[in-house]
Amino acid sequence: MNSVVRQLGRGLRSAAPVLRRDVHSGGSRSASATAAKKSEQPLAAEEIYAREEKYGAHNYHPLPVALERGEGVFVWDVEGSRYFDFLSAYSAVNQGHCHPKIIAALNAQASKLTLTSRAFYNDILGEYEEFVTNMFGYDKVLPMNTGVEGGETACKLARKWAYNVKGVPQNKAKIVFADGNFWGRTLAAISSSTDPTCYEGFGPLMPGFELVPFNDIPALEQALQDPHVAAFMVEPIQGEAGVVVPDEGYLTKVRELCTRHNVLWIADEVQTGLARTGRRLAVDHEQVRPDVVILGKALSGGVYPVSAVLCDDEIMLTIKPGEHGSTYGGNPIACRVAIAALQVMEEEKLAENAEKMGKLLRNELRKLPSDVVTMVRGKGLLNAIVIKETKDYDAWKVCLRFRDNGLLAKPTHGDIIRLAPPLTINEQQLRECVDIIHRTVVSL
Repeated sequence: MNSVVRQLGRGLRSAAPVLRRDVHSGGSRSASATAAKKSEQPLAAEEIYAREEKYGAHNYHPLPVALERGEGVFVWDVEGSRYFDFLSAYSAVNQGHCHPKIIAALNAQASKLTLTSRAFYNDILGEYEEFVTNMFGYDKVLPMNTGVEGGETACKLARKWAYNVKGVPQNKAKIVFADGNFWGRTLAAISSSTDPTCYEGFGPLMPGFELVPFNDIPALEQALQDPHVAAFMVEPIQGEAGVVVPDEGYLTKVRELCTRHNVLWIADEVQTGLARTGRRLAVDHEQVRPDVVILGKALSGGVYPVSAVLCDDEIMLTIKPGEHGSTYGGNPIACRVAIAALQVMEEEKLAENAEKMGKLLRNELRKLPSDVVTMVRGKGLLNAIVIKETKDYDAWKVCLRFRDNGLLAKPTHGDIIRLAPPLTINEQQLRECVDIIHRTVVSL
């Protein structure tokens, strides 16, 4: 046993009689000392990877970097290396890592009241509900925790509305989705997926879900002629599919068709909303109003799970007490954090900055060698590049090189790399990132 462990062991023996008894029980002494020593020394990155591999489910494939701190547009790994974050936790960290105003709200509420459940009233839920409904212009909000819970809530609301208002026969309601959609990993969410990695091996899938091609108005119009269709749920820009931007005017036509056929339009703004695309909501680019809006991710600035479903009374009040809810949905911490996160979005003009920085980023990305980057697309600061795969490199290997040069991004669908920094990024920082991307791609 080395001197550090011996000293630690002596300190433990002198401090606590119960530990002294454990020392004489055999192997406990060395186990306790080893555990204490390990707790004092941070793990190396490889040890962190190995620990997760051993004790965690293998349902993710993380980029090999072990992060321990974040501030603004930067994150630092356990070895002290700094990186630009160009994923923003899939757009949850729009306000930047550990924004002081949001953290202050979290801390203040956490030391006062954390959870009451909805069995009782509390003094902050109504304040949040008034704040968020006024900001987005809807009668009501139903608070949940995660984006996928928001999607599930919207689907339940659509079905209930279809039966109670539209007059669809019981158990006949249908919801239409766009090919390439992604809104989570629950059984309902994967039932609308066209990605085999999402749904294969998890059947039977949810009935009453149908698909049409994204950005295809004739196909949507045909689907909506079915009188049993309750809703069309769509992302204004498909994020997980690779930042697929529809034609200009698509959302306007979606609104017209849903109105004509008495079908609810559900806008999944979990990733595209809250200033990410250069507007408060992505649908604002076409100045159209969905019947239902789902928010999440940046609704908390990335510090707490908060999601919300917004709609008017005709839809929301079809659900009665006991028919839907969540123990944590609308809890005091979530409400206080969400108000602060939305205030930061407005006060710091994050939508305006996303619009400006996004145009600059895409202009620079389009200068990249076309034999490596075959396409650039996006809106605001939700962007993607398509990598031409060769025997020497693919999108994953490009992201590894980005990491080595100080920028973190992640592939999606094999050959696509999303580029979505926090919306607080300034021009100097963005140009530094563009230089990293350029040097990396040219080096290929």
